[in-house]
Amino acid sequence: MKPAFIIEDLRYAYPTNKKQDVLKGISFTVDQGEIFGLLGPSGAGKSTTQKVLTRLLNDYRGSITYFDRDLKSYDSRFYEEIGVGFEMPVHFSKLTGLENMRYFASFYQKKNDIETLLKRVGLWEYKDIKVAEYSKGMKVRLNFVRALLNDPKVLFLDEVTNGLDPKNAKIIKDMIREFKDQNRTVFLTTHLMNDVEQLCDKVAFCINGQLHEISKVRDLKLKYGKKEVMVEYREDDQLKIESFDMNNIADNPKFISLLHHKGLETIHSGETTMEDIFIKVTGQALYEE
Repeated sequence: MKPAFIIEDLRYAYPTNKKQDVLKGISFTVDQGEIFGLLGPSGAGKSTTQKVLTRLLNDYRGSITYFDRDLKSYDSRFYEEIGVGFEMPVHFSKLTGLENMRYFASFYQKKNDIETLLKRVGLWEYKDIKVAEYSKGMKVRLNFVRALLNDPKVLFLDEVTNGLDPKNAKIIKDMIREFKDQNRTVFLTTHLMNDVEQLCDKVAFCINGQLHEISKVRDLKLKYGKKEVMVEYREDDQLKIESFDMNNIADNPKFISLLHHKGLETIHSGETTMEDIFIKVTGQALYEE
């Protein structure tokens, strides 16, 4: 796959504290057509990384290549190619949803169809209502539409489904997958590990300005999970649980006996969750400050 971003030895310090790097020499690659997840505890450098890659922060050291060119060589036309949906939705509360989208769309040469997008996220019927009257979930969905207004080839998303009910979260995730299927790229930061498991092709953990465990989600689960199978079954009207090592399980007489002679209720592998992996890698709970 062709790289969308190649980041090498990226370092950044905010002007208020030039002696302290927030990003401490991170290197990674985001491929075209990939959903890349950047995970980590609060204050680890995730937002700073996104701001550098979207050119909100420019005084960085190291190199960033964006589709075969130095990121610093791009002019304002760079913003025609990216869509940004950060965690806190920013809209004009005294304008309607439709007026907001028309206003933001006016900044771009290339435009997506606003009606189609609003219908897809369930907001078309509320298009003429002022955003001040929108619920949090409606504002989150409108923020996602805003990120797609210019038909970008790269999406930067931060906590994209936070505050959404399962139905609307699924709509957003389906749209992100469709975006990827068009060979477009998504850079995602989130604390919602369910989103990571369902969406991301590859993830990296940012801890104190450095990256750890850059890997595919499946490979992380294999690395941190247990190679075992757990079986729940009924015996003498009581629920019992047995665990078996996956190695040579087909030759395990007790496992085979359970399959043949007991009423199994559940059977599953010892696959760990992304939340467990997050805690193991970072040493912190998901929402620990």
